[in-house]
Amino acid sequence: MTKKKKSWLPSGLLTFICIWWIFPILVVLFNSFKKKTWINQQPFTLPDAKTFTGLSNYLTVIHKYHFVSAVGWTVFITVISVVVILICTSMCAWYITRVNNRITRAIYVLCVFSMVVPFQMVMFTLSLVANQLGLVTPWGIIIIYLGFGAGLAVFMFCGFVKSIPIEIEEAAMIDGCTPLQTFFEIVLPIMKPTYISVGILETMWIWNDFLLPYLVLDIKKYKTISIMIQYMKGSYGRVDMGAIMAALIMAVIPVIVFYLSCQKYIIKGVAAGAVKG
Repeated sequence: MTKKKKSWLPSGLLTFICIWWIFPILVVLFNSFKKKTWINQQPFTLPDAKTFTGLSNYLTVIHKYHFVSAVGWTVFITVISVVVILICTSMCAWYITRVNNRITRAIYVLCVFSMVVPFQMVMFTLSLVANQLGLVTPWGIIIIYLGFGAGLAVFMFCGFVKSIPIEIEEAAMIDGCTPLQTFFEIVLPIMKPTYISVGILETMWIWNDFLLPYLVLDIKKYKTISIMIQYMKGSYGRVDMGAIMAALIMAVIPVIVFYLSCQKYIIKGVAAGAVKG
């Protein structure tokens, strides 16, 4: 086998895997433009003159199922949760790294250990505690997301802070900066690559999350996009598949565009956090 043929094998295999992963998304996209009676009969065919329904499925989702309201709550929860996670965990990671004692090492170990514990082990207790503490609102679930998102964020931020020369911070202290000024004016701008990569990962997780909002939120008042899609199923098992397909496309497009526009920063942030000072 020639060298040229060998180089084509990995490319061909990866191309096949990519097509295999993208195919379900394309099926959902095609079916979102079909009449619901044809989705079950011809799920893998392109829309034609007989099956094409235009934008009616999308309009049904927007007007009948209150899609705009669900998007609003999802955006609110996602944006505020990510901002809170980034600020709190980056400050925590900076403190853990610079104040190296038994307490900070224990905090770091607990943060890393939280990534190992399956969510299913704590979800029933979590829903009970959240209900007792009144955290069943979009504002309360932000605190819960901070707890679950802190493990990965602290781990990545700690790895990056170790690569920052401490002399930069000492020079800022000599110039009269307080610890908060040193962090926000010196350390935070340097941590930008990790901020972006952690923000992307946390955004994709919170935007697509179904189980945590379903367990915590008062779904009679607050529905995220994932919960709204779940409740599009009618009585007696009736399902408007066309509307569900359209809702799935509208839900997944923002996060796909967001990821594709920011994916290069994930590699930069992970690589930067892998360097030890």
